[in-house]
Amino acid sequence: MAATRKTTATEENRNQEKKAAVKKAPSKKGTTAKKATAASKKPAAAKRAAKGEKLVVVESPAKAKTITKFLGKGFRVVASNGHVRDLPKSQLGVDVENGFTPKYITLRGRGEVLERIRKEARGAERVYLATDPDREGEAISWHLSQVLGIDGGEDCRIVFNEITPNAVKNAIKSPRPLDMDLVDAQQARRLLDRLVGYKLSPLLWAKVRKGLSAGRVQSVATRILCDREEEIRAFVPEEYWVITALLAPGKAKKTFEAKLAAKNGKKYEARCEADAMAVKEALAGASYRAAEVKKAEKLRNAPPPFTTSNLQQEAARKLGFTTKRTMLIAQQLYEGVEVKGVGTGLVTYIRTDSVRVSADAQQATMALLRERFGEQYVPEKPNVFKGRKNAQDAHEAIRPSYPEMTPDAIKQYLTPEQYKLYRLIYNRFLASQMTPARIETVSVLLNAQKKGNKDAFDFRATGSRVLFDGYTAVYTEGHDNGEEEKESRLPAIAEGDEFACLDLKADQHFTQPPMRYTEASLVRELEELGIGRPSTFAPTITTIIERGYVKREKRVLYPTELGEIVTRLMKENFPDIVDVKFTADMEEKLDDVEEGKLKGTALLGEFYGPFEKTLEKAEATIEKVEIADEVSDVACDKCGAMMVYKTGRFGRFLACPNFPECRNTKPITEPVDVPCPKCGAKLLKRYAKKGGKPFYGCERYPECDFVCWDPPAKEKCPNCGGFMVQKNGRSGPELKCTACGNTVKTAKNADE
Repeated sequence: MAATRKTTATEENRNQEKKAAVKKAPSKKGTTAKKATAASKKPAAAKRAAKGEKLVVVESPAKAKTITKFLGKGFRVVASNGHVRDLPKSQLGVDVENGFTPKYITLRGRGEVLERIRKEARGAERVYLATDPDREGEAISWHLSQVLGIDGGEDCRIVFNEITPNAVKNAIKSPRPLDMDLVDAQQARRLLDRLVGYKLSPLLWAKVRKGLSAGRVQSVATRILCDREEEIRAFVPEEYWVITALLAPGKAKKTFEAKLAAKNGKKYEARCEADAMAVKEALAGASYRAAEVKKAEKLRNAPPPFTTSNLQQEAARKLGFTTKRTMLIAQQLYEGVEVKGVGTGLVTYIRTDSVRVSADAQQATMALLRERFGEQYVPEKPNVFKGRKNAQDAHEAIRPSYPEMTPDAIKQYLTPEQYKLYRLIYNRFLASQMTPARIETVSVLLNAQKKGNKDAFDFRATGSRVLFDGYTAVYTEGHDNGEEEKESRLPAIAEGDEFACLDLKADQHFTQPPMRYTEASLVRELEELGIGRPSTFAPTITTIIERGYVKREKRVLYPTELGEIVTRLMKENFPDIVDVKFTADMEEKLDDVEEGKLKGTALLGEFYGPFEKTLEKAEATIEKVEIADEVSDVACDKCGAMMVYKTGRFGRFLACPNFPECRNTKPITEPVDVPCPKCGAKLLKRYAKKGGKPFYGCERYPECDFVCWDPPAKEKCPNCGGFMVQKNGRSGPELKCTACGNTVKTAKNADE
């Protein structure tokens, strides 16, 4: 049945009047009366059908532009620009006493958007709600149905996993009603987070510092980082020595290394320099003989295609992207890029925890692999991967929409970042459908004993070589330490062979504390613990950094003093909120709501009762915590005091410590070694109030109003001598003249 607006009271009255008029009117053999009656029974949608097109509502303008080209004549595609309604910022917006009823308002700036969509809907034959295929997207469609007067029980909802002509047209053919379980799950999460945030934040204002805020998932993520920091501080390094023999087989030039593994048949490790020197002395002039040679062949299976978290981890390791950057670029690839003048989505839906791949995509990819690599690189049966225990499996894995569209073939249509990420997704997917690599491993146990010495020592040497590269012809996985596995070959060795020791080294080492988390390793930890879902990892990390609870330096995350104080307060007074297991269990209950096994109101009621009691107790018992402000090296130009760093709604800034007597504040600026092209004064790197985006302006502002968003370059334009800025062009970093538009290729941007 067509998705139409609900009939209003006015329309209903008008219909009743028409029916009454038909009954009273005279008719010729009843024909006129029957026609009038039939006409009066036509729904409003049928009347609009004659004058209108079908309307498709999506979330983003980029997606709307792409889908418009697929559907063509007879369809209109408009964008809601994401959410159109939400809870108000100025109040809790949840009626706790009446079944946790939410109070939704139209978001600021969405009024004109909604009016435009209403106008289009009034003239449309049918309305399709085509927001993203997840909880969030289902909730946006529900809000749109409420605003537009569409009956969500009718077939008004369409979903597609990739933005391609076939996927979109097939979705149009099979609309469905709104899935209210998905809506309930999203609403329960939203209300849960609102209750925690809006009830805990005032407590933090009163007890710690104004402007702080608390979040359910973010608090757990911060705790994980704080716990790791405590482990690092408590760690006591232990000394040990690695003893390595450089060995040569007979007269051969090929040498190899073996490490000390055992002494007198028992595992051994030198714990101090005296131990190491004693071993060296005992082995001076010793003979080395191969006591055991083990060869084995193992298969290294192809990795699965990307899920959201895998993509974020690999993009961080291999490309240096933050999780936020990765998702922004991936969204662009999903929504559509113009290739040869035709817009199309290049990858499937990017928020997924599934490793499943459609049979059609697998068959197309296997045919492509046969053509490009040969039969030996294609498995007899398509590879099938097992997902995580708590995976929702609602969508396919992330893969290219068109396997035949190689990264290099479309490189000219992509930005450098889009190309890098598309190539990563493409190669990982291709590799996932290929045969395993075959690796030969060799392990050699060598006996070493000096004549006349009772102590015998065992050394171990290992090596490997690739017999068949398989999927590694396309892709190798990255590691958190930045190192990738390398082949290490040993010379041909047989049992009984003897070797000359060319050198015996003893190197001092100390055990290392656990590594701090990077964004990649934190995402993996959150996923393994069941904290959050694919759509929450990037915003969670972004939020805890923006709130000042966590800092990121050279890709490493560590908690700030503020983050540790707030976490300690939360652990002492709200142990459930920052408890990993409690939060993971809550995610599973939200999954139960999505599957219709549990109602969102029941989940909220179960949580809120104990939470409210704990909150009342904390308000009465927690004492005020004083946090000293970080002092800068900038003197206040009004009273001379050394200014301190503060954090406000627009980020960090400098403030006078003598507030309120002195109310002087300054933005945080960084000098740039490039003169202002207008007046010759210094340029400063500043940060925009809204969004914190960096820009470059003259230090003499407002006398000099020069400003630019791109990093300035020291070089002058070789054509006209004009001011140049750094850009990322399609083929890599370049310098562009702001006067004549001339571009110059460069190896690397200076301002990184």
